[in-house]
Amino acid sequence: MNISDNTPVIIGVGQQTWRSTDVARTPLDALCSAAEVAIADTGQDGLTSAIDTVAMIRFIADTTPGTGALFPRNPGRHLSRRLGINDATIFQGTIGGNTPQYLVNHFAEKLAHGDHNVVLLAGAELLATLFSALRSGEDISAWSGEAEAQPVTVGHEREGHNAVEMTHGLYEPINTYPLFENSLRHHLGNTQEHHTARIAEICSSMSLVAASNPHAWKQQFQSAEEVGTVAQRNRFIGYPYTRAMNPILEVDMAAAVIMTTAGKARQLGIDQSTWIYFRGGADVNDIWHVSERPSLHTSPAIKTAWESVSARSGIALDEISHFDIYSCFPSAVEIACNEIGLSPLDSRGITVTGGLPFFGGPGNNYSLHAIAQMITALRKTGGGHGLVTANGLYLTKHSLGIYSTEPPTDDWQDMDRRSLQQHIDVAPRLPVASDPAGLATIETYTVSFDREGPKRGIVIGRNPAGERIIANTSSDIDTLNQLLAQSPIGQTGKIHVKDGINLFEI
Repeated sequence: MNISDNTPVIIGVGQQTWRSTDVARTPLDALCSAAEVAIADTGQDGLTSAIDTVAMIRFIADTTPGTGALFPRNPGRHLSRRLGINDATIFQGTIGGNTPQYLVNHFAEKLAHGDHNVVLLAGAELLATLFSALRSGEDISAWSGEAEAQPVTVGHEREGHNAVEMTHGLYEPINTYPLFENSLRHHLGNTQEHHTARIAEICSSMSLVAASNPHAWKQQFQSAEEVGTVAQRNRFIGYPYTRAMNPILEVDMAAAVIMTTAGKARQLGIDQSTWIYFRGGADVNDIWHVSERPSLHTSPAIKTAWESVSARSGIALDEISHFDIYSCFPSAVEIACNEIGLSPLDSRGITVTGGLPFFGGPGNNYSLHAIAQMITALRKTGGGHGLVTANGLYLTKHSLGIYSTEPPTDDWQDMDRRSLQQHIDVAPRLPVASDPAGLATIETYTVSFDREGPKRGIVIGRNPAGERIIANTSSDIDTLNQLLAQSPIGQTGKIHVKDGINLFEI
């Protein structure tokens, strides 16, 4: 088959996981280690001299007050020097779990147009070591490295929540995704017991994959009963999610992926049997603010992205042999699968890594591990197509990509991002009530927990005018237990405002 020279291909991947904390291991050390594995994976020792572009996944703590200063401002420049890459153009992504796939989509187009030759994508999170050092007071001042100007950002930085969402706790994913879950359960008409058993089974199936993945943080199978049963080490985090249904954030991990074109890969002498072809990607955002979304259990953006990338690549759902569906929380998996037309318990599996609750959730960088693992899986099976979905913020930013052992039969075509996004942008959205006081009917809810027990109730509803309401409930234990004992969705209560907080009375 005649493969067009500008066809984007993946030629090298690398992953590293460190299960023991070590403050002497800096983020730059971690990045360098993963990048060196990816370079070696290409089979060409001289590949370093061909890399002309380095793109970094942004550290999750980079924008956090008090910790951002601990990290290098331009890790890509430092990494280039460590690897001996001269005169590379440096980029970084935005905050969001969609970023790794977004960058692959972005640079695939740039490579196809000849704007770059060989692109190194890399990311690392040493969150286990960081949190340990912050607790113990160990010195990690050496992590920041020498001062550098920040690189060019690919994508647009934008706050993920509005003021009302922030005030009532929706800035924390551990609160927001349970709201999606309870909305979905109500939509399906499931009892809480039946629904909990189902999401526990989904998580258990992911743990089975993690148990045999040498890079996974938690290499242990957990039965559905273990996942779903509340216990001392498996307490509720945000109802109905137990700890085992939440991502593991305290991990030390790094990953790297090397992209080029078929023509350049030939020129470099890369063994063609190791190439994995990038068949297409799409990036679409849902309605940006959760409070404005008419539906809290669907994702029109994922549906639009999947349909476009499937049509562009010519690869249908039943032809996909490997999946990695972004799995920060069960609702993210279920909603993505619903939009794609895939069962979360499909026999092909929904993850090649083991998912964020078991493989680990290294900040913005999880999906770079998923992509690296997808390349490894496709090479191992010797044939097939793989789909990676990546999600940023609160089911807000979505990036999808299809990878294949089979080259495309047509020349590369760019995806019309603007046209795809317009499908979402023209859709109706709900106004948030400027005066929330009065009656409201609950659409979804959750109860957030700490180690002592239930802490806060959060509800989303609508008032008689059809405007969206976000509120907290009283924090007294009787009210919180009432929320836990019976689903309040569909109930009407009264909102009053106190000190800028909307309070819902059941």
